[in-house]
Amino acid sequence: MNGVAGLVRLALRRERSIAPWWILLLVTGALLLVAYIERHMPTPELKSVYAEMIGRNAFFQALGGGTVVPDLGVMSSWRSGGLLYVLNGLAALMAVVRYTRADEDSGRIELLRAGVVGPFSPLTAALLVAGGVGLAGGTATTLALVTVGLEPTGSIAYGAAITAAGWVFGAVGAVAAQLTRNAGTARSIGLSVLGASYFLRYAGDFTGQLWMKYISPIGWSHLVEPYRDERWWILAVPLAVTVALSALAYRLAARRDLGAGLIPERLGPATAPRLRGPVALSWRLHRRLLAAWAGGIAVFAAGAGGASTLAYQLTAAPGDTVALLLDAFGGRSGGIEDAYLWPIILIFAQVITLYPVLMVQRLRAEERSGRADVVQATPTTRLRWAVGHLLVAGLGTAALLAVAGLVFGTIFAALVGDPVTDVPRVLAGTMATLPAALLVAAVCVLAYGLLPRAAVAISWTVWLATLAVGQVVGPLYGQWGGTPFEPFHYIPNTPAGAPLDPAPLLVMCALSALLVGSGLLALRRRDFG
Repeated sequence: MNGVAGLVRLALRRERSIAPWWILLLVTGALLLVAYIERHMPTPELKSVYAEMIGRNAFFQALGGGTVVPDLGVMSSWRSGGLLYVLNGLAALMAVVRYTRADEDSGRIELLRAGVVGPFSPLTAALLVAGGVGLAGGTATTLALVTVGLEPTGSIAYGAAITAAGWVFGAVGAVAAQLTRNAGTARSIGLSVLGASYFLRYAGDFTGQLWMKYISPIGWSHLVEPYRDERWWILAVPLAVTVALSALAYRLAARRDLGAGLIPERLGPATAPRLRGPVALSWRLHRRLLAAWAGGIAVFAAGAGGASTLAYQLTAAPGDTVALLLDAFGGRSGGIEDAYLWPIILIFAQVITLYPVLMVQRLRAEERSGRADVVQATPTTRLRWAVGHLLVAGLGTAALLAVAGLVFGTIFAALVGDPVTDVPRVLAGTMATLPAALLVAAVCVLAYGLLPRAAVAISWTVWLATLAVGQVVGPLYGQWGGTPFEPFHYIPNTPAGAPLDPAPLLVMCALSALLVGSGLLALRRRDFG
């Protein structure tokens, strides 16, 4: 364990530009939901109608986890908890992999081990830093919620549940880092465990088979039930699992060589006759990622289609309380079913926009790793290499939107609509968001060409800013209808009967072409690497 203190200081120095953003995201998410409920459901009557609506639909009930009662603390933690537990777990998982396996890949740990640094010191420092970041996220959320007037005991329980999720997945990341010999595979294993945990928790709440919730690490945080029962004893389960997984990580670390993994890597084929150009290379590199995205989008689109029964139930609800609640949510145009379609389509479109953003970031990763230099040692030029990646990113984005539109439209039509008319209009409305998604990606391409070192930060900022000022997140702080500063604002709501105006779509396509061309020109003129 020699050198742990120094490695912790080094990791904290590197983490200072990363961890504050995770913590700010947790605190902001919790506070936004409190403000949203206070603004748009200020009376006990509206809260009761909301809780009754959620109780009628298994999809929405499972989305937050468990039942809802008309209480500000319960409702806000129910709506934000499903996201914050995952976010804190993701932050800790990424931190542990970053300071263990990723540092081994780069040779940093080998350099440090040349000094007075013990073999288990990097793993210990990574766990301490990731655990500290998880604790800071939970504590900051607790303090923020107490500051805005929520009950202290429930706020402490909520913060503890957030922290517990971070600790468990930090330990998952430690085990994954010992199993593989590269950071990408370690992250994939950790993210798979995180996704499976969320799926188990969701399936348990959706089907009523709560045993699935009890075996899910994400489910343990939900079972704490802050602001209601405060089941403190549940926290012993993630704490024990964290200790057990950490001990397993140390055990595995003692049985492998530095830079190696316990799972042997499978050798690829000796030849690749179909690998004849940059497009084929990009497809071969990213096809598994695209398939994973398509599978995830299909699952959530099917779930969103299943939730359309809630909109159908509202049409038969007695009295004017439903109309009052819908007005509190920003009003509606057309039928209730039509009002349901557009927000869901926008949610899928803005999430899918992250795919081309990440693909542009992978250009920078290929450049920094030196793999792009190897490709350009062949007759493939720098521009052909970049265009190959961008073409796959653009076509992949269109494919993901098509998957979302087809699955969502089919389930929606089967449950509450007409397959002959509803599937085409939902698919057309979803595909109409493609120019806006490509425009966001084009800004990232320009950043990569002009400012490669800041390209990753700029890309995340552009995507998050588009999300924050858009029609989906805007209502959380009273901004209904979004703002004219994001491209999705100009996409017509054709599923609800709005006329399709091709002018804004063509303008966005032209701007995207201009930005991509400028980015590629800058890439051609600047130093590479």
